[in-house]
Amino acid sequence: MAHEHKLEIFRGRWKFKSNTQKIWGVLAFLTFITLVEVVLGIYKPDAFMHTWMDPFEGGFFATIGNIILSPIVYMKPLNLIFIVLTIIKAYYIAWDFMHLRDETGSFRKMIVWTGVFLICYLMFILLQEGGYVFNVYNGKDALIKHDF
Repeated sequence: MAHEHKLEIFRGRWKFKSNTQKIWGVLAFLTFITLVEVVLGIYKPDAFMHTWMDPFEGGFFATIGNIILSPIVYMKPLNLIFIVLTIIKAYYIAWDFMHLRDETGSFRKMIVWTGVFLICYLMFILLQEGGYVFNVYNGKDALIKHDF
């Protein structure tokens, strides 16, 4: 019942001789991504701290455009970088460490697409609610004043 695990990562571009080497290689890759996230989180470069566009104002179509574009265009690029790097780390953890690569195609799709839709939904809700809370505390007509 035992079978050989596939010993390559990055779609076959990097191959290892043993399963132990592959584990260390994936661990080094995940550590590198984590270090990039930590450095970006500490230094927060100014180039990544400003949104690409301002929201549209007025009318029904402006509202629809804001809803469609809000998860990507109105977000700070630093947040988008963190989200993409986190998804890459989750992919490699599931694909290599949990041996999802060795499962059947339909099972892989069922697991991956369910997670993708749930993560996208969670990101949308958190970003929308975070913007609302920010406006409540920091808007022109803020309902709540800082008292701490």
